[in-house]
Amino acid sequence: MWLLLTVASLISTLGTTHGFFGKLTPESPEVTMNISQIISYWGYPSEEYEVVTEDGYILGINRIPYGKKNSKNRGQRPLVLLQHGLLTSATNWISNLPNNSLAFLLADAGYDVWLGNSRGNIWARRNLYYSPDSVEFWAFSFDEMAKYDLPSTINFVVKNTGQEKLHYIGHSQGTTIGFIAFSTNPKLAKRIKTFHALAPVATVKYTKSLLNKLALIPTFLFKIIFGNKIFYPHHFFDEFLATEVCTREMLNHICSNVLFIICGFDYNNLNMSRLDVYLSHNPAGTSVQNVFHWTQAGKSGKFQAFDWESPIQNMMHYNQPTPPYYNVTAMNVPIAVWNGGNDWLADPQDVDLLLPKFSNLIYHKKILPYNHLDFIWAMNAPQEIYNEIISIMAEHKN
Repeated sequence: MWLLLTVASLISTLGTTHGFFGKLTPESPEVTMNISQIISYWGYPSEEYEVVTEDGYILGINRIPYGKKNSKNRGQRPLVLLQHGLLTSATNWISNLPNNSLAFLLADAGYDVWLGNSRGNIWARRNLYYSPDSVEFWAFSFDEMAKYDLPSTINFVVKNTGQEKLHYIGHSQGTTIGFIAFSTNPKLAKRIKTFHALAPVATVKYTKSLLNKLALIPTFLFKIIFGNKIFYPHHFFDEFLATEVCTREMLNHICSNVLFIICGFDYNNLNMSRLDVYLSHNPAGTSVQNVFHWTQAGKSGKFQAFDWESPIQNMMHYNQPTPPYYNVTAMNVPIAVWNGGNDWLADPQDVDLLLPKFSNLIYHKKILPYNHLDFIWAMNAPQEIYNEIISIMAEHKN
């Protein structure tokens, strides 16, 4: 980040109009758009809703009710919910061109597509009781996303469409909250036709990402450094980097280094012309507590609830002195898994430990060159993953 700031200052000093750092590539119009505007920009129908969770969080969710193909047939279509990963948002599913973005491909394949947002990101930063300026607002981790956000979103979708079941697609932390919710909430699990896990994350014992570096920071120092509210928020400076710095051809690799620092690298499979879109919408924000929960997971190597680091506080939250473990084997939902051989966050060793715990594994594919973000942005993702998802969903209609 400081390197980019230095470069940005240098550009400003030398003058941006002379193209000193190379040819200025055109800015993608989606850089300044919200989710609904991006969907509409590509000619797809767009709907916006608000989901209110049991504990008062207001989540913005989006819908693409049908695609451009066979758009005249607007009867009831099978439902699919897409849930993003850590530090991101629903924009992940529509950041590429329509022929490379999973949400658009699903809509054109005949699905009623819903895009979820987890509390704390830029599209889910309101609460009925707490201001986002308060510490109380940010007192959550992926525990609450699984306990409140996902059930509220799923129940909202089925209620508003009159259908009983849907397909679920999660990436990264989107798989994590699915594992928790569907293994602890049997009623919710019955609403899931199929669970498609992209770069699944439960334990992060072997992660090579930035998380294992953050895990080395003592708790007291972690809180001094990062505070107790938002972690790595989306703000104007991110958009500035995306549009004013990273559009210079010579700086693309610098910017992608920042983007991929926690996930691994695969320059060959990234559409560099879309880099400004990726960076203008990411990171989308989460809580410091959520990131701290992930560092706890890195230290322990276990898949368990947030540790309040006090037997008394743990008793208050869990009725036991230590945080409970999440039992993935209790999840009976049909699940298909895709993971990468070059994934720094969902390390292949962690995935290998996870796979035997699925009692209803219907498909697994390991894509050796893939890193963590290839599952949502790779140019060949339709061929490697998305077409397979659509085929599997077609086989599991009920």
